Amino acid sequence: MPPTAPPNYLDPRTLAAIGPIDLRARMIVEGMMTGMHRSPMEGVSVEFAQHRQYTPGDDTRFLDWKVYGKTDKLYLKQYQKETNLDMVVMVDVSGSMRYGSTRGAVATGSKRVAAGETWTKYDHAASLAAAMCHVGLRQQDRASVVLFSDGIKTATRLSNSHDQWRTIINALSSAESIEVSEPGATFGADETPPGRTDLARMFDQAVAKLNRRSLVVIISDLFDDVQAIERGMAQLKYRGHDVILLQTLDPAELDFPFRSPSQFLGLEAEGRLNLDPQGLRASYLQALRVHLEQVEEITRRFRFDYALLNTDEPLGPAMSHFMARRSASIGKKS
Repeated sequence: MPPTAPPNYLDPRTLAAIGPIDLRARMIVEGMMTGMHRSPMEGVSVEFAQHRQYTPGDDTRFLDWKVYGKTDKLYLKQYQKETNLDMVVMVDVSGSMRYGSTRGAVATGSKRVAAGETWTKYDHAASLAAAMCHVGLRQQDRASVVLFSDGIKTATRLSNSHDQWRTIINALSSAESIEVSEPGATFGADETPPGRTDLARMFDQAVAKLNRRSLVVIISDLFDDVQAIERGMAQLKYRGHDVILLQTLDPAELDFPFRSPSQFLGLEAEGRLNLDPQGLRASYLQALRVHLEQVEEITRRFRFDYALLNTDEPLGPAMSHFMARRSASIGKKS
């Protein structure tokens, strides 16, 4: 079991809530050591489980040529063995993730926000990432953290070694040094401002780097075109990866409680706008509702797992409920 995380990332109450939960894999994984997940790797003590239709990228060593001779279709032999999982946790560090409206002595479940201190969406995302990696490393799974905005900014190695926990925490802490765009900055038509969300580019880069079937955990506010999300989910599904999509939003973004005419600052180089919030509230909430429904529909269509997490709510109960529901769903299909 990895050492206890610094309090900024994982509160003891969160650990207590997620402690009894196992993070299970939906897909068959290609393992390297004995663990708790199924693998198609053949060995002395491995039993044949089932056939699965071949898809490009699968290991051709497990093709059943007898079945091919009878059906003229390619099928893989799947063997059941307990093995380890590769878990890649991708955390959004774009400018919009630095927004936070929660202040004062509020117990978030992963950090106590001191009076006057702001709890941002990135704070929540980093705590989620730490919690997910904690569960994976406890199971002896290999874990990695990837930070992205307009593409992949930095990534740790995949490992379950003793020092991996410190490596992950250091990576999450390094997000403060990642460049973001200055308010009012201008860019060319073919340029992406630093710190702006570009999910399409991120997914392209991530898929290219994932050499083994993995559990990919994406933590973001998902403020980007839903078509980019859909395309990314399709890429990951085609490559045989399992996906957990965790959308983190601030309570002010969910409720839009602003009343007086104000100047709003875009955190991803959109500039400043003078707006009347009351006149926009109904349209904003409608647009947000449509966006959230589209994101959830996309993930369900690809049979991935999705959760919307309010940064004002404790992490422990939300994670415990989500992971228990996921495990129960996998258990019914296994």
